[in-house]
Amino acid sequence: MKLHEYQSKRLFAAYGVPIPDGEVATTAADARRIAEELGGPVVVKSQVLVGGRGKAGGIRLAQSPEEAEQLAAAILGMEIKGLPVRKVLIDRAAHIAQEIYLGIVIDRAAHRPVMMASAEGGVEIEEVARTNPDAIKKVTIDPYLGLRSYQTLALAKGIGLKRELFRPFGKVAQGLYEAFLAYDASLAEINPLIVDDEGNLLAVDGKMVVDDNALFRHRDLAAMRDVDEETPTEREAREAGLSYVQLDGEIGCMVNGAGLAMATMDIIKHFGGSPANFLDIGGGAKAERVATALRLILADENVKAVLFNIFGGITRCDEVAKGILAAFEEVQPTVPLVARLVGTNEEEGREILAASGYDLVAAASLAEAAQKAVAAARGELGA
Repeated sequence: MKLHEYQSKRLFAAYGVPIPDGEVATTAADARRIAEELGGPVVVKSQVLVGGRGKAGGIRLAQSPEEAEQLAAAILGMEIKGLPVRKVLIDRAAHIAQEIYLGIVIDRAAHRPVMMASAEGGVEIEEVARTNPDAIKKVTIDPYLGLRSYQTLALAKGIGLKRELFRPFGKVAQGLYEAFLAYDASLAEINPLIVDDEGNLLAVDGKMVVDDNALFRHRDLAAMRDVDEETPTEREAREAGLSYVQLDGEIGCMVNGAGLAMATMDIIKHFGGSPANFLDIGGGAKAERVATALRLILADENVKAVLFNIFGGITRCDEVAKGILAAFEEVQPTVPLVARLVGTNEEEGREILAASGYDLVAAASLAEAAQKAVAAARGELGA
């Protein structure tokens, strides 16, 4: 789950990371009031969960409360990359002498967090990695030892900070790491972390991505979710306990297991098709959940065929088959259906589908199922 800039910075601040004074506004009048309270120039920043806000005109500098009100009115009426701007952050403007990138991600190969820093702050770190990878300095953090002072010192030296900033930088880095751990984040970054004209460090932007699987430990964070980021279908899937991501392809996929779902999507692409979704119904899925999943797939107008790829381990194939038929009672399928059921109670599952009266094409292997699904989406199945 992604958090907005203002949410991320407040969480960082709880662990000692310095952030600008500021407040969120939902109306232009609120923006003016906040600007008056802060005094002096302010930055009006759109709060949407996409990059490129500045290039889209979603971040503007206001010299007065009146200008802040005008800019907020314009920004609150915007859409940035398809997402509506419903809130703006009004921050006290800072005089920037230097911009730094500082972030933490999980290195899945090393099975540990990695902290990265770069003197090229203020731009996307992916762009820095592409154009000047040597500008990114990294340290791997032992989860048993935590972030050590010699590591933050190495980062500070590596990005060319002045000696008097070594200690403040270490405190910011430690605070960011503590927030990363406390909130079960998969990413936490400050971009940019600035050095102002008085030589102080200040996190003027922030981003945090929290592991969805840990949200049961952070009910307060779960309540911060921005539903605008999700499609209505994705929202319904999440509420039903399904892992679902809507894509722009034509073959709907219902699979049990995230790895198997990825493999299914890959093999559909391999045979020239395009998946319409990632959908993992999970282990032990009952008929009701399967019915919800299929209803969500069939609600996508782009879907021209549906592929069921079920490996019955914990999930029983007969339960999946019952769920498919239950969904058919709610949403009459008008697209070709291809089913591969393998594993626990696979014979029972196949018998249930065969006796249903619906036109379901059976497949014995994943490759065969993918080929048939691609052909079905093209109107070539059985040709």
